[in-house]
Amino acid sequence: MQKTPLLVFDLDDTLYNEHDYVMSGFLAVANFLQERKGLKANKIFEEMKEILRESGRGLSFDTFLKNNQIYSKKLVKECLHIYRHHLPQIEIYPDAKRLIERYKDQSLFIVTDGHKIVQENKIKALNLNDKMEHCYLTNRYGNTNAKPSPYCFLLICKKKQLSPRDVVYIADNPYKDFVGLKTLGFQTIRILRGHYKDIKLDKAHEADRTITTLDELQDDYFAK
Repeated sequence: MQKTPLLVFDLDDTLYNEHDYVMSGFLAVANFLQERKGLKANKIFEEMKEILRESGRGLSFDTFLKNNQIYSKKLVKECLHIYRHHLPQIEIYPDAKRLIERYKDQSLFIVTDGHKIVQENKIKALNLNDKMEHCYLTNRYGNTNAKPSPYCFLLICKKKQLSPRDVVYIADNPYKDFVGLKTLGFQTIRILRGHYKDIKLDKAHEADRTITTLDELQDDYFAK
């Protein structure tokens, strides 16, 4: 029997730094454009980082291609394909590695939103498949079952024959990670890091508890 509630993790900015994934993807695209268009990969990479700082990630490739007079819808699609399908150069957070090792003899799960191929490649790069009982990619179950839907969490409850109160979700995004779970009785913990670390929302959206490092999640923490 598990000594703690069943632990379920978000992926991006919970178990690794998502910014590292973006940089890895930009570098893959820069190398592709160097081969395709003869531009210098390091120059492409630096310009994409600047676009990211100024405008966010959404139209980084469109903006870069337009700025360099090489824009076409086809080339944007090719850049997106490279970005989404590359095997990223990312590493698990040290505290996440310690936590997973600490509870390696218990069932652990991941529930993550995002493009299924992208998330699969992240999990593969982080070597997490053999450390989790199962990784639920919500994209595989349709858009309506992405967070804040509790769909994948209820699948875990059914699989393990547990009630929601015996399951804890550890994640970083207060906009969607907890609001669909709290009313059902799931335990929720927010890790304050990544893109959303300084965001504060209403009680319905906030987790039951907050932490600044996964090292806080010792057995005595769950006994509180």
